[in-house]
Amino acid sequence: MRFPLPHMRWSWSWPATFILFFVAAGAPFPFGSTNDLSIAFWCLCLALALIVAPTRDLRRPHFWMIAGIGVIVAGYAFVLHEQLSDHPWIAPFNPIWKQASDLLGVPIAPSASIVKNEAFFALGAPLANILAILLGITVGAERERARRLLWVIAVSGSLYGLYGVASFLIEPTMILWRDKTAYMGSVTGTFINRNTAAAYFGSCAVIWMLLILEDVRRRLPERHIEWKRVSRDVAEIPPRQILPHLGALLICLMAMFMTGSRAGVSLSLLAMIASFTIFLRKDLPLRTGIWISLGSGVVVALGLMQLLGGQVSSRFDSQGLVDEGRIEAWKSTLQIIADNPWFGTGMGTFQWAFPPYRSPNISIRGIWDIAHSTPLELASDVGIPMALLVAVAWAVMFVILGRGVFARRRDAIIPLAAAATASLSLLHSCLDFTLQIPGYSIPFFALFGAGLSQSFRSTEPARPQGEAVAVPDQQGRRTQPARGQRRARELHKTV
Repeated sequence: MRFPLPHMRWSWSWPATFILFFVAAGAPFPFGSTNDLSIAFWCLCLALALIVAPTRDLRRPHFWMIAGIGVIVAGYAFVLHEQLSDHPWIAPFNPIWKQASDLLGVPIAPSASIVKNEAFFALGAPLANILAILLGITVGAERERARRLLWVIAVSGSLYGLYGVASFLIEPTMILWRDKTAYMGSVTGTFINRNTAAAYFGSCAVIWMLLILEDVRRRLPERHIEWKRVSRDVAEIPPRQILPHLGALLICLMAMFMTGSRAGVSLSLLAMIASFTIFLRKDLPLRTGIWISLGSGVVVALGLMQLLGGQVSSRFDSQGLVDEGRIEAWKSTLQIIADNPWFGTGMGTFQWAFPPYRSPNISIRGIWDIAHSTPLELASDVGIPMALLVAVAWAVMFVILGRGVFARRRDAIIPLAAAATASLSLLHSCLDFTLQIPGYSIPFFALFGAGLSQSFRSTEPARPQGEAVAVPDQQGRRTQPARGQRRARELHKTV
């Protein structure tokens, strides 16, 4: 598989860039990085990279985004102070401590959290996500580094997908070097949960599809696609240049379908349909083209579901769209939020807060240590105000990414990939806990940062005065434009 890397010279941006690529590719490996040691290691790597990260490419919009993230950090710091302090400023003590003191007949120091100091240990995953998006903004401010990050995530995703399919066929009872304790009939890759694996492989499939579309579109000679000639133009592309990308996409799709996740597969297909239509929106007929594209995408998705998603279809037939127990768990979580609206029960305390509120309609089998809805669990852990602040940050991020997708002409694939995967992960996390798994969230928060950075004008490497800029011709070869053409390109340089 060809990995397009231009000629590179040494620069001080290399250490931060290399560490970011290493973390983005490696975070899914150790069982989704769900244990504290893995999270601490990635936080250390990201922090070191952020210290030496290049800042010369940052502009005013980037600093505003960093300032906005600083507001989120300040909000988390305030909530953590209230939950960890023996003398919080405004947060009331949780009444559970007085009840315990009365029952035991001994004085117990109260706390705003139902589990003392648990918020400190639960800080790792949010901290890693914040460091990843900051590093994505800083490193991704330069277009070539942002594009390489896109390739790193796509290539690593296809390799994890290949491992997942191969391990399922060879030894389905193992995940890496450990025994597999659940989801024996499903591909999970290096993740423990099949739903997270489906979202990860689906997100990588979205990126591969966009990379293929961009490559094919660049090779078509017309400014606007002539659909009658598309098949002939595509057939002229050398197979060795497109087949490896198609193979990587097929691997990600195969691994995604073999997870058997209903929401993960459905939302991934939806993200692919939407991003395909948005990417080709200028080449579609004005009135009916978008609807034809969406309809065709739905037909293709249903065909893939029938061809590769037999396990997914059977789960839809037997269990419907959502498990009844999950709906009851959401209702119980809403009761937790209602009783602790301002500062929650404490970060990372859901598994201790849930049992008193557990609905009798939920099966007695198993322990609910996760709410299966990240927004609801966040509100129950840190309170409604902090959850609303995070929701506003997500809304602002989507607005900025939308600006990048629809305002930029060059490199629009980067904010589009970020917007598509962000939509997929957020919607899936409303039904599950994808964004709570660092092995998924760290690489894609870095991508979100690069997409945010590339939603504004990017920089080009400095060139000597008068040097010609190589541009691809219709066959994809690099040619030197004439002086007049260079001047025209400079006058019409898009942002």
